[in-house]
Order: sequence, then structure tokens, then C-alpha cells
Amino acid sequence: MTMDAASKRACAPDVALVADIGGTNARFALTDLDAPTATLREMRALKASEFASLEHAIEHYLAEVGVAPKRGALAVASPADRDEIRLTNRAWSFSRSALQKTLGFDELRVINDFGAVAWAVPALTQADRETLHGPTSGPLRGPVTVMGPGTGLGVAMLVGDETHGWHAVETEGGHVTYAPIGEEEQAIARWLTSQFGRCSNERVLCGAGLAHVDAVLRGATHDLDAKVVLRDPADIVAAALAGHDVAARRALARFCAVLGSVAGDAALIHGARTVVIAGGMVPRFLGFLRSSAFREKFLAKGRFAAWLENVTIHCITHPQPGLLGAAMALRASAKATT
Repeated sequence: MTMDAASKRACAPDVALVADIGGTNARFALTDLDAPTATLREMRALKASEFASLEHAIEHYLAEVGVAPKRGALAVASPADRDEIRLTNRAWSFSRSALQKTLGFDELRVINDFGAVAWAVPALTQADRETLHGPTSGPLRGPVTVMGPGTGLGVAMLVGDETHGWHAVETEGGHVTYAPIGEEEQAIARWLTSQFGRCSNERVLCGAGLAHVDAVLRGATHDLDAKVVLRDPADIVAAALAGHDVAARRALARFCAVLGSVAGDAALIHGARTVVIAGGMVPRFLGFLRSSAFREKFLAKGRFAAWLENVTIHCITHPQPGLLGAAMALRASAKATT
């Protein structure tokens, strides 16, 4: 691209920056706010460890693509309800107002990363998701519970409708106390409590959680002096899918069962008509999830099992829902100010 073209694009008010900032990677893209639907282009993934700060990573990306936008939206892996933002799993912190001034932006939205995933849900096509239960097409029915395991357990809520518009509600629902069911889950809860002082849903339903579940089911006890070797979560999933590792299959099966139980709880709390599973883990073992006890545990809510029968369940397969959601949030902001 020539500098003249870059300059013209830099002056275009419809070009905005979107980012999805995690503990490992900082993902960036541009979005055209005047396009009929949310679009992403010039996508890049930068290793966060190679940059001293988020500001430096943003400046590197904008210099690389040759654009100087005036608006942006950042999805960050941390609470985002105040001016001072501190990432949970990366030693980056920043002031929202100071960063906006440094970048020369007229607007800078900062939202929670799973709030961004919730914003993305209305923009998903059938090709961007797998349906686990319910109709594969038709209008999105709210309220929508959006949740999923990855580095942690994200939980958000989407309210509204297609007529009046949607709004994402950011939550910290992954940190509610885990409610074990049966002897095996109680053993897992005891082990995690001995390690961390408390067992939340996130302690079970994340990558590290799968490793701990696997360790407990292979015989680890809550004796802090005992040496325990934790397997890599990706190796556990691969071994379970290959079918030759009974312990790995048992661990992944329990993980899926707990996910179903927690998803059912969240649906009841939100009054959800749709549940959307996201995060970096589940798309890797969707076939296993379908054949697991996920659905059985989702419905195992006593008198409200019949009510949950009518809840549609999807899993996001879109490669960058955080970036898409940041673009959707910025479009909603632009619409609200016009």
C-alpha cells in the first residue's frame, strides 16, 4: 500500500481499531464502521511477551498497517469497569483515559474479553457455530448465557432482541463457588480447595482445571507434601480423543459433565433461552462433548429439567469472536451517538 493510500485511509473516520488482549497474545484488526455488517481486516496476532506495554503493542500494529484511526475498542482479559485497567494474566496495566490521549483517539472503549464474545453472538452466522441442541437457524432468542473455558472461565449475558438491539452484560460468574455432585466431583473439590483455599467453577473449568481433574482421577490426594505431576491440558485432550488413554478420557468426560452442570445453573440464573459455549478449549473436542454427559447434566435440575429442554445450545467456532465482538460494541456505540 502506498503512503498516499495509507494517508487517505488514516483520515477516514469510518476505520477503527479493535483488539483482543489476552495473557499470551494481543490480537488486532481494523473494522469499517460504515459497512453494512461488522467486518475485520488486517488481522494480526502479536506475542504479548515481546512488548513492554499495551501502548507499545498498539503503536507497533498501527505502524505496520499504516493507519491512524480515531476510534477503537479493546477487549481485555480483566475487569474493565474503571479507568485503571490491570490485566489478570499479563503484567500490563494502563489508564484508559491516558491511553486514549496518547493514541489521539476521539473514542476508546474498553470491555471485558468475554463481554466482547457476548457482543459477537448476534453477528455469528450458521457457519460460525455448531448447534448442540435446538434449532440450527432462526432468530436468536434472549436472554443469552455466554460462557466458556479457556485460560479461565468466562461468563457473560446478552439481553435484548433483534428488533430493539442487543446489549452485553459483563459478569465474573466464573468465580462463583463450585457445587460438586457425587463422590468423584467432591474429591476434585477437596483437592482444589487444598491447593487454592477455595474451589470456584473456574478452578475446574479451565485448562489448568482439566489438568487438576486428571491428576485427582489418577490418584492425587489433598496431601500438600505429596508430589503431583500435572499433565499438559492439550496432551490430555489429544490422548482422550485418540482413545488409548483411559485416564485422559475419564478426565475429559468429567470435565464435560461439570461444564454441562454449570451451564444449566447459569441458564437458570439468567433465565436464558439460549446458551452459547465459547472459549479456546471446547471447539477442540466438540464430538467428544456431544457424546458425553454434558446434555444430561445440563438438564439435571429437578423440576426445571423440562424448562431447560427448550433452551438452545450453540458452540462458537468463529476463529476471532473477541475481535468481532469489539467491532460490534464499537458499532453499537457509534449508533447510540448518531
